[in-house]
Order: sequence, then structure tokens, then C-alpha cells
Amino acid sequence: MTNYILDTTVLLYDAQAMFRFDTNNVIIPITVIESIDHFKRDVSEIGRSARQTSRILDELRKKSSISDGVTLDNGGTLFVKMSSGASLRKIPEELRDRNRDYSILAIALEVKEQAGSMPTVLVSKDINLRIKADALGLDVEDYESEKVDIEELFCGMKELRFDTPDVQRYKEQGILGYSGNDLQPNQYVTLIADSDQSQIALGRFDYNRMSIVRMINEPRDGAWRIKPKNREQIFAMDALMNDDIQLVTLVGKAGTGKTLLAVAASLFKTVDENIYSRILVSRPTLPMGKDIGFLPGTVEEKLTPWMYPIVDNIELLMRKDSRTSRNVRGFRELVDMGILVIEPLTYIRGRSIHSQFLILDEAQNLTPHEMKTIITRVGEGTKIVVTGDPYQIDNPYIDSSSNGLTYLVERFKDQDIAAHITFTRGERSRLSELAANLL
Repeated sequence: MTNYILDTTVLLYDAQAMFRFDTNNVIIPITVIESIDHFKRDVSEIGRSARQTSRILDELRKKSSISDGVTLDNGGTLFVKMSSGASLRKIPEELRDRNRDYSILAIALEVKEQAGSMPTVLVSKDINLRIKADALGLDVEDYESEKVDIEELFCGMKELRFDTPDVQRYKEQGILGYSGNDLQPNQYVTLIADSDQSQIALGRFDYNRMSIVRMINEPRDGAWRIKPKNREQIFAMDALMNDDIQLVTLVGKAGTGKTLLAVAASLFKTVDENIYSRILVSRPTLPMGKDIGFLPGTVEEKLTPWMYPIVDNIELLMRKDSRTSRNVRGFRELVDMGILVIEPLTYIRGRSIHSQFLILDEAQNLTPHEMKTIITRVGEGTKIVVTGDPYQIDNPYIDSSSNGLTYLVERFKDQDIAAHITFTRGERSRLSELAANLL
């Protein structure tokens, strides 16, 4: 049995966190409830978590006194605890300020004293609070539910060595049986001949046929005159152009071509081939640096600053390819004709998106719950492409291991309707690649 004390950041990250500690004691300081109340009117995912937390606690309160402890369905016990004057006085003078951390630390110390030999752990996603707690002799943990080891993230590609005749036969027939258990569905493979390493071939693992198969869409030809420049981009283009792959996740640093390839494929599939009825683009509206405040105008006008990366890519593609089946000449024409729709994530809840090519850019700023909300909106005939860089996160409540993008990659890596590629090589420009590596 262990006492787990949760702080505000845990419940704002996951309102269900109180149920994820098995049969142990879960303690919520009263100041956490007060802090949660300040976020209830927020229209973001944080506000939703705050409101859900309040509703859950209210339902539990009806069962029994939360100060004496409420038995949870998983066998654990939930307490809401207030600090005493004696425990507050035990906090060092340096930490006595108006910050609510002061009261949380006092309650944690008091629980530890009363627990005796029973372990007591303060759980927080606030780094500074964890440091303060550790300095006071408390055991601390980050909230690691739905957390992914970023260094071990599935990359979507693998190099395999085969006998030279096997590689030659694959090149001729476009298929090679593979009985190993080390490949995931739609994982991309580089076949290397044992006797001559200069002989290589590229393919995709077809789980249903248990074979490595030739990429059917000739991805080297690209789309809208955008041709892949490296092996990672070749693999990504195949996944983007393959209609049987419903979910594509592209992870990589700035300048690797994630968004450009996604936009090029969406235009080809929607404008040229008419596979999808329109392109729907969305991205989190989180600023880098100081925010510019409220913006005037319509929803589209408000979103324009956030969508400039998409606009830049579309205008680049339009300049490269003036031939389209619908005589589209630029970004504005795509919007006016209803081919391209830009929409904030705020309005996606409750929707059912059918027969569209959905691009979700900068997805590293989403929580796992937000990602679940978006993916569950996808209807029949829709393809969704999720891109982002886990090392460029502007959301203060998540990090490179706990964001929705890495969570999605890890959960879908063994599904036959999904494919993933991790980009490592920048292609935007030499300066961009140096900046990404050196700065």
C-alpha cells in the first residue's frame, strides 16, 4: 500500500488520474481543488479536464465523506485533505509564499509523518515542485500514464540483410515472404544483399500476406513535382499515396519535409485524382514566445497567422505545378472553391469527418486525450496525416514523452491501417539543417 498525493498539474493533464493508482491511497490536497476551480471556465482541453475532475469528485462525494475516504471501483481509496497549522509551520521560510505549492508540500509532509512505514509519494508534472519536494525529503514521481520513451520511439523503418538471390528475386517479382516477428504492419524495409551491400531494395511489410512488397505508388515520382530527396521521404510518400493506409504519422525535426510532403499528397489525391472530397487542415493554436493577444475578424481571419506554414507550402507547390485538373491557381482559389478548409481544433469535437484528407500539423502540442478526440472523428473514406516534432513543444503541460503525437505513434504501430516514418535528415536548406543540428 502506498499513499499517492496528486497536485493540480496531474489532474489538468488527466482527469481520470485518480483512478490509475490501483488499490493504493490517492490523496488530493484541498488547495488543488481550489486551483482546479480557477480553470473550469477555460475553453481549452485544460478547462475540460478541470470540469471533468470537479464532476468526478462531486459524484464520489455523494457516496461517502471524501475527508474520511471514498472507496474507488479499482479498490483504491480517495481522500481530500486539508493542511493543519502545525504542518504549515514545518515548511522552511524560503518556501513560504503565496504559491499553493506551499500547502501541497505541507500536506505531503504531514501524510508522510502519519503513514509511518507506508511509502508516501508526491506525484506532479511540475518540475519545480518535484525539486522542492525532493529537497524536503519527500519521494516524488512524474505522472507517467500514457508516457512514451522518446529515445525508444518506433521509427517505422528497418534495414534487413538477405541472401543475394533473395534480393534479386524481390527486385524481379516485387514480393518476398518474411516469417520473422520483428516487423510491424506497414513498416518500411531496406533489403541489403549479404554478399554485395551495394545491392539494396526498398519495400513495405504487408502483414496480411506476411511478405515484404514493392511500394505500389512509385513514390520516387512524387506529387505536384515534389520528389522525395532521401529514403525517409520515399517511404513517407508511399504511405501518403497509399489509400489503404488510413493513418500516417510523420515525426521529425524542422526542415525534414513532413508538412510539404503531406500537402503535396493531399493536393494530388484531392485535386488530381478526386479520391477525397476536400482537404481539411488543422493545427493547435499555441504561440512560440509571447502571444499577440486576441485577433479581430472572422474565424478564418483569426486562424490565418497560425496557418501560414500551410499557406507557404501550398503556394510553393502551386508555383511548381500550374497544371491541375480543376485549374486551381493559388491558395485563395482552393479556399474559395471549397477544396481546402482550415479549421481550429476547438470545433472538431462531435464532428464526423468522411471522405476527406485531414492534415493535423504541429501535433506535438496536443495531449493524448486531445489526440484521441481528433482520431475518433475520422469517418469512412477519410485519411488523416499527423505531423510534428516532439522536441518543439510549446504546451506547458506536456513534454516530449507525454504528448499526443508520440502516444499515437506507439499505440498504432501494430495496426495494419497505419504507417509511421521518423525523419532525421533535413532538406529545407543547408542553413536550416545546420540550425536544427547546432542551435
